[in-house]
Amino acid sequence: MSADLHRRAVVADTHNDLLMAVAARPPALWARFFRDRWLPQLRDGGVDLQVLPVFIDDQFRPEGALRETLRMVEAAHVLAEGNAEEVSLCRDGEDIDRALADGKIALVLALESAPGLDANVELFSTLHRLGVRVASIAHWGRTALADGSGEDATGSRLTAAGVDAAAELERLGVIFDVSHLGAAGVAHVLELATRPVMATHSSARALRDHHRNLTDDQLRGVAATGGVVCINFVAGFLSEDPGGYTIDRLVDHIEHVASVAGIDHVGLGPDFIREVSLDLTPPCCEEDLSALAGFDTNAVVPGLDGPRGLPLVTEALLRRGHPESDILKILGENVHRLFQKELGRPA
Repeated sequence: MSADLHRRAVVADTHNDLLMAVAARPPALWARFFRDRWLPQLRDGGVDLQVLPVFIDDQFRPEGALRETLRMVEAAHVLAEGNAEEVSLCRDGEDIDRALADGKIALVLALESAPGLDANVELFSTLHRLGVRVASIAHWGRTALADGSGEDATGSRLTAAGVDAAAELERLGVIFDVSHLGAAGVAHVLELATRPVMATHSSARALRDHHRNLTDDQLRGVAATGGVVCINFVAGFLSEDPGGYTIDRLVDHIEHVASVAGIDHVGLGPDFIREVSLDLTPPCCEEDLSALAGFDTNAVVPGLDGPRGLPLVTEALLRRGHPESDILKILGENVHRLFQKELGRPA
């Protein structure tokens, strides 16, 4: 029963850093590496809609950040063109619907913290021309636009350039992503928002008190814009106790967000860190990331170390007694609806 439901669902994953692994290879291998290494996992996991964040690792910051951003965007285009029978890089809801109707995986480009842009907000328009449709403006630390959640003690809101960035993203039809943004910054964005915002990979702070998770007020705020909160699968964001690194704990977070924000405002943003880190060539940042997070970021929920495990989530939701209609919303219907309405549509 769960396998049939999972097949019928539009399964949306709003955060998989696989572009980092692709771009770490020579350009001539980008399409083939994706086809051999990642495409089978996405197909086995039933993924229909995949958001591809452009995340720039520390060794490229600050001088090489824009160059690496463009390399990763180019890698997305190359892997899509080289696997055109299987995937399609989508710029709006019509593109997504067309890809799904053709049995292809719909890919959507995102920026994670946008370090290559610094305070040059006009470059969001450039990246929009290249296909970017989701963007965040901070990661763990401080950027020219805002502070990440690792800097919550500063109490900082968006900078003047950050306010301009929020307005520019709304103008372009690029969905603002509040994941990683500091608490005061999230509040600021929710004050400014006139279009839906989303959290591509954040869990519930009421269940795990970590600055990367969202409070109930923040969950309600995202929902009030018409947005979606997509649950992060990283084990340390689900539980402080390794004994809580379970699928049941993940479902606890899904249920909490649904109860606070509403069933129409919850999705999945797995963030398969360990799976991506296995593909990265040195130097890479596992140790630094674990130090920033405050837990071992390579720890995983058993069975959920990569996209192949996604059917286990459907099985767990059914086991908890959730109706099929709600499970379909969680698996991807909510994200699909948001993207159909907002993606790439100018204000």
